[in-house]
Amino acid sequence: MLEILVCSLFTIVPDYLYRRFYQGKEIGKEITLYSVWYELRWGITGCLILTVLLITVIFYNHPSTTNAVSFFRTIPILPEAGGRVEEVYVKLTDEVKQGQKLFKLDSAKQEAALETAKRRVAELDAQMEMARADIAKANGQIQEAKGSLQQAIDELRTKEELVQRSPGVVAAREIEKLQVAVEARKGQVAAAEAALQAAETRLSTLLPAEKESAKAALAQAQVDLDKTVVYAGIDGHIEQFVLKRGDFVSPVMRPAGILIPARSAQRQLHAGFGQIEAQIMKVGMVAEATCYSKPLSIIPLVITDVQDFIAAGQFRAGEQLVDLQQTRAPGSITVYLEPLYEGGLDGVTPGSSCIVNAYSSNHDAIAKEGNFFRRLWLHAVDAVGIVHAIIIRAQALLIPIKTLVLGGH
Repeated sequence: MLEILVCSLFTIVPDYLYRRFYQGKEIGKEITLYSVWYELRWGITGCLILTVLLITVIFYNHPSTTNAVSFFRTIPILPEAGGRVEEVYVKLTDEVKQGQKLFKLDSAKQEAALETAKRRVAELDAQMEMARADIAKANGQIQEAKGSLQQAIDELRTKEELVQRSPGVVAAREIEKLQVAVEARKGQVAAAEAALQAAETRLSTLLPAEKESAKAALAQAQVDLDKTVVYAGIDGHIEQFVLKRGDFVSPVMRPAGILIPARSAQRQLHAGFGQIEAQIMKVGMVAEATCYSKPLSIIPLVITDVQDFIAAGQFRAGEQLVDLQQTRAPGSITVYLEPLYEGGLDGVTPGSSCIVNAYSSNHDAIAKEGNFFRRLWLHAVDAVGIVHAIIIRAQALLIPIKTLVLGGH
């Protein structure tokens, strides 16, 4: 309507002035409701054409969208393993701090595993004490075997000297028995030394390795026990948290609730503009928004990023070929906007729907452009942005009326 009124000043008004003062025709006589089309046909036709062109220029160079949302992040509250709830520490809508306990699962199985791991460590400590005793025992056996060996060697040597002095005094069979006894005592010494080495190896290598494994199992059991208590990962507040003792929660099928992080000072708006405006949307463009949760307010924004792909064109590999005829309607260009001034989005409820206008700026292009008509055109393009500025302010005024009165709420 505003565009029609503006264009009529350059088309219908001059046409009427020509008919009135040059041709002498008056409203109510020659110009009536039934003859107005014939009398002012040139002005009306020109007004319609100029209005269409003006609307095209405005909406192309200064895009507008109603698909703008103040998104916020939610974090599902999930345990790392499924189980039944044993104790709940917080309530619905409670504010929580990072590291605060939320709830605890039944930990009987994990406590039993932890106790078993502790007993295993204690058992290995006892085995290490036994290994030290075995080493002492092996040392004693070595000394005993060496003593027996030395005794057998001395007895054999004595018998051999008697034989050398008086042949026949000692029977040859007895000498052979003593030689066999010496070899047997040497074997006993070697066996005792091997037993000592085995005990030392068991104490220095095997048992420490088994103890380290037992300690690792103990640490794992402690971790599993700690996992039965679920903590808040960040500051925020709890929503949809209705856990009771005995409820079953699972990291796959059943979350416990939702943790909404504490709001940061700087938030963003995410807006979806039409694909035809992909060449116009640039980082650094100034924009304005009015949100349904904060009507009667205009929020200055700046475009910080423009997504360089369209979500509607994504596909995931599967067992069937993609039929383009079955794809969704053309998607939009996703644009990220931040407040131009600090605290600009204060008062806007996270998740609120907004209306956003973006404004092209050709200031730099005008400064570099040498063609007069080109500069004039760029000036005109920037100037018509005021129409969109007026429209969004009118929308901000009409939001309460549309929602509360005309919307039936």
